[in-house]
Parts: sequence; structure tokens; C-alpha cells
Amino acid sequence: MTTNRAAIRTHRVRFAARFAIMQRRPRLRVPLGSPAPPPGTRDSRIAEPDSRGLAAHPAGGGLEPRVLGICGEAESGVDLCAGGRASGIRTIDAVPRDVVTLAEPEWRAAAAEHRARMERWTVPHRERRRRRESHPVQDFLFTYYSLRPSRLEQWHPGPGVRLLGDTAEFAEQPGYRPDGDGIVLDPALLPRRLRDTAGFVHGLVRATASRPARLGCFGLHEWAMVYRIEQPRHDAVPLRLGPAGTDEVVESMSVHCTHHDAFRFFTAAARARNAVAPTREDQVAMEQPGCLHATMDLYKWAYKLLPATPSSLLGDCFALAAEVRELDMRASPYDLADHGYPPVAIETPAGRAEYARAQAGFAERAAPLRERLLGLCERLIAPAPERTNGTLAHQV
Repeated sequence: MTTNRAAIRTHRVRFAARFAIMQRRPRLRVPLGSPAPPPGTRDSRIAEPDSRGLAAHPAGGGLEPRVLGICGEAESGVDLCAGGRASGIRTIDAVPRDVVTLAEPEWRAAAAEHRARMERWTVPHRERRRRRESHPVQDFLFTYYSLRPSRLEQWHPGPGVRLLGDTAEFAEQPGYRPDGDGIVLDPALLPRRLRDTAGFVHGLVRATASRPARLGCFGLHEWAMVYRIEQPRHDAVPLRLGPAGTDEVVESMSVHCTHHDAFRFFTAAARARNAVAPTREDQVAMEQPGCLHATMDLYKWAYKLLPATPSSLLGDCFALAAEVRELDMRASPYDLADHGYPPVAIETPAGRAEYARAQAGFAERAAPLRERLLGLCERLIAPAPERTNGTLAHQV
């Protein structure tokens, strides 16, 4: 359906305004596993927010941030690394959730905007496939990550949004149910496996976010994948320093990769040089927010929760992963200049400094995505009342 720019702008303003109102609600930290208030009731411990959007903590004194982060300081100056998610605390909405209602022109404009945004990557990928061409940087986003381009382009509102009009395209998808004259995604109707996945993702992302970012790996994981090997993984792209020069870089620096899905591609000789030996079993215990692959994997965890994941979150995770992938390969041992990617020469002090700055920037940008992903997981696994047309309905 053709949508003009004016309709998209109108959608953006209305949609942002409605969600801004929802975000101004006070939020309460409660222990994991504690029961939610019965439908139609309000937790009496929750104080009204002050002018800054903060509420007095029910345990006595202090101000609770409106939206909790993981590390660093919130508006109140509270250190969220201490006593935050890492200590078994989760954040939930303190008052019943309101359902945002979108008329058909509004949600179709949102769907068109999302598709157009994702086509920046999906259209060139399809064109390369038709020409049977590979791409050493971009293909990773569609091969290592398994979501099909057509599903990446597909729009979903996520929980708490009621769609009006012709919603037949959603009716057959899991989790959607009629709601008055519209349709909503009801997490209670999602398959059990998806809710179990949400529990795993919540634990992993919460643990990752609770740790400080390590910024001293300098992208050596890509170098370790070709260390002392005759045939590099990307054999169509030359090594910038040649095999001997590549091996020398690995041998001159400390290798400290904490990400299992990168470590498992190390050569046998490189695995012995890594400071740790991450396994799938200790993934939750080892991942940290400075890792480029942990940041890219936010996209994977977002699409693993489809169709519950709002496309705004999925799109933001994918776009960040695409940027991170470029740094990942620019800092690799491959010569990608002919593909338009100048090297980040991590074998030099200047290159290592450039890499660490970019790495820190990506870790900072990933933090709010982790927070949004955690909020989605909590909505899928923890009961909470939901308000529809002025009445309360229980939703998981």
C-alpha cells in the first residue's frame, strides 16, 4: 500500500506521543518471582511520581528512577550496578498498562516505514543472491543470523497495541486475538516455547548488562580464526598483512575472547592462546557488554521472540548489528578496501585506540536496547494487568 510522507510523519508524532505518556508511569523494583497485584487493583506501595518522573521508593526514602538502567547513574544519582538487575531485581510497570489503539492508516504507515527502513539491507541482499554474489561483510547478517529478509521486513506492533481495520494478516499468527473491534497480541496465547525463550533471554541479557564492558580485546577473534591456517574462512578476500604478518599480530598480543560463538571458530592453535575457554554452558556467566558479538546478538534475541517483538525494537537491534558488523570486519585481518571498508589497523596503537573508542560507543548505544529487550521479556513471562477501553484485563 502506498503511503505518503505526510501520513508517516503524522503516525510518528501520534505514536511517539502515546508511548511517551506510557513511559511516564512510575516503575517499581520487586524481587523476581513475586506475585503481581490482582487484576483491577493497584499496588498501594507505589508513590506518585514527582515533577521529574520519579517516585519515592516504597521501602523507605529515596527516589526511584522512572526507567531503570543497568549500570551507571539514573536521574536520581543512584548507582544501578549495585542492587539492580544483577541481584535478582526486575523492573515492572507500577500501574496497569494501557493499550495503545492504532487506526488502520496509522499502523499501515508504521508498517510501511519499517519495511522501507529494512529494505536498505534486504533489497541489496536479494539482488546479490540473484547475481550469485557474496559479500564478506553484509552476508553475515542473513546467513549467520537466520531470520529471513521477508520476516525482517514484516511489521509487528508488540504487546499493548490494538490494531483496527483490516487485520487479516495478523489473525493467523500465534498470540493475536480479537479485542473489541480490533486485534491485539496477547502474550498469554503465545507458544510455551517462546515464553521459555523469553526467560532464557532475560537471564542472559540481564547478566550481560550487569557487568562492566571489557574494551581490551581489539577484535582479535577474527584474527584467531585464521591463525596458522592455510585456507582463511573468507578465501575470496586477501589477508591485509599476509599469513605470516597475521600470525605475528596474534602472537604479539593477548587474546581474551569471552563469546562462545566467536571462540568456537578459532583455529586449534588460537584456542590454546585464548585467556578463557567459553562454552555454551557458561554463556550467561561470561558474556559482557563490550563484546561486539554480544551486541550484534541483541538482534538474534529480538527475532527469537517474534511475533511478540515490536518491529521498532527489532529494527533498532538489526541496524545496530549492521554497524557493529562493519567495525568487526574493518578490524579483521582481511583487506576490504575494494569493498569500501577502510581498515582499523589494530596492530598499531592508533588502531587499537580507534577500535576501543568505537567499541565503547556501541556498548553505550546497546544499553537502552538491552533495557527494552528486558522489558519485553518481562511482559512475556510475568503477569500484569492491562487496561483496554477503560477496563482492566489480565495479561501475561
